[in-house]
Amino acid sequence: MQRGTEVRRALRRRGAHLVEAFRPPGVKPPVRAPLPDLSAARLVESPVFVLSSQRSGSTLLRVLLNSHSQIRAPHELHLRTLKVRPSKDYTDAVMEALGLEINEIEHLLWDRVLHHELMRSGKQIIVDKTPANALIWHRIASAWPQARFVFLLRHPAAVVESVMARRDGAEYDEVVQEVLDHTSGVEEARRHLDGLTIRYEDLTAEPEKETRRLCEFLGVPWEPEMLDYGDQDHGPLKPVFGDWSTNIKSGRVQKARPLPKDEDVPEPLRDICKIWGYIS
Repeated sequence: MQRGTEVRRALRRRGAHLVEAFRPPGVKPPVRAPLPDLSAARLVESPVFVLSSQRSGSTLLRVLLNSHSQIRAPHELHLRTLKVRPSKDYTDAVMEALGLEINEIEHLLWDRVLHHELMRSGKQIIVDKTPANALIWHRIASAWPQARFVFLLRHPAAVVESVMARRDGAEYDEVVQEVLDHTSGVEEARRHLDGLTIRYEDLTAEPEKETRRLCEFLGVPWEPEMLDYGDQDHGPLKPVFGDWSTNIKSGRVQKARPLPKDEDVPEPLRDICKIWGYIS
């Protein structure tokens, strides 16, 4: 599919060159206005994205944020799964004449979804915490140059333990690789983007301190209601939407489990554990 699209685009470029080569003398080419920077005209100019691995406490973070009167943090939105697929060969050319390639059309769609949810909530700030966003952080940053980022860290070996305990039929080596992919994406984003780093272990140990840091970063006053997230409706707590464990459904911040021993850290995760300060 991708290969076919590239071939069609190459043929259109070749056709355009031929048109220029055989243009009659004295006939001027059409004057085209420069294309605008569409990323500067988003309906939601500065959304917030939590970048984390799976099983890192992102659902806890989102319900704490969603309990704020000015912050809407819905369930996982999985924006990267919203795709645009032209149904005709000529659709690409028609859209490109408007300055729109497939990626940008998808960005417009993603932006509209965020705007829809923000307007529906009546709040001022929207947060998406889908863990898979760690794999497409560069595209998110391109789509929203003014996006804000929260990097949520958790001991990678603890993440593996949590996934293994939660996922039926999970293969250990595959889970380790999956966690490595996500944590590597988070760390790469931290190196290239400005943002706030929060540790799951700190969030569960001192939720008021860490939510105050979050509110300061987002430019809103801290509200004590954030810590009583169980008193509010946060939408579905079920698979694909986020965590649905007994802990999250308790409505109260639960302390994190003890950290894994250094010798229990899988070899592929040792480097990222060192970078994040979990092992020496």
